[in-house]
Amino acid sequence: MTALAPSASETVRTVDLAWRHLARQRRLYSILGFGGLALALVWSLIFADESNAGHFMERLPHLFDFLSWLIPHDWMDVPRALFDLPTPADNGTQEFNFPEGRVDLGAGFYLPEYFYLMLITINVAMVSTIVGFTGGLALCFLAARNMMPSFLLRSVVRRVMEVLRAFPEIVIAGLFAAVLSIGPVAAIIAVGLHTIGALGKLYFEVIENIDMKPDEGLKAVGANWIERVRFGALPQVMPNFVSYAMLRLEINVRASTIIGAVGGGGIGEELKLSISRGFGAKTIALIALLLTTIIIVDQISAYVRRKLVGDAAFLIHG
Repeated sequence: MTALAPSASETVRTVDLAWRHLARQRRLYSILGFGGLALALVWSLIFADESNAGHFMERLPHLFDFLSWLIPHDWMDVPRALFDLPTPADNGTQEFNFPEGRVDLGAGFYLPEYFYLMLITINVAMVSTIVGFTGGLALCFLAARNMMPSFLLRSVVRRVMEVLRAFPEIVIAGLFAAVLSIGPVAAIIAVGLHTIGALGKLYFEVIENIDMKPDEGLKAVGANWIERVRFGALPQVMPNFVSYAMLRLEINVRASTIIGAVGGGGIGEELKLSISRGFGAKTIALIALLLTTIIIVDQISAYVRRKLVGDAAFLIHG
């Protein structure tokens, strides 16, 4: 007699039990893995050398002291620091936040006076993005496999772009600041070079996925390499190129702020000074100004990208 085949319900039940058993195993292994990593992290922080851990566990409670200092006791101090509004004195008179005035508000801060620092940060980001877009556009076609047949030239261009994006912007800024002195010029060079490397990689990857039929048609009628790039490849990729450039602009605004904190000028430098001098309300005001600017730049950039590549492509790439 032949054995009876298992029923469909028994098969489903067997598969369900096997899946539950596998899920329990994975859950157990995940918990043990994360627990082991957390234990190793705590153990290393406690027993690491002072030069490595920096008394992390010992200094951790001071984080809450910093937060308590940063949060103003009177939230009206923030608009006073932003707009230099009068503050009530103990005797009922009014005093203003001039440099010799109240120190706890960050004496001397005035939004119109410091607005140009935010403009410097935005200008550094914009000029760096233009430099990166131009440089990346000039190099990407030389690095694309389907547009540049020379393996040697492709390799050299790709290695150059790897070197440009290998070092963080703050490292490049420190190098050029030592040569050119601190200021926006060093920040523009640092962010611009890093942007060339980053956009160049994104661009040649986009080029390698284009439709090659226009290029083949241009090649058949005798077009040279520059004409094939100009009329066959560039029209296909330009919307995505500009979209990536706008996305990079958002990143460069943040990078310019960080570089400003180490001498690159702009709002980052003033923010660093405010924190180091203990101006809590002024620090909050500067952060509010910075966040507002970044949100505006992000929204404008997203709008332009959506118009360039369409809603569907925006959801995919953005």
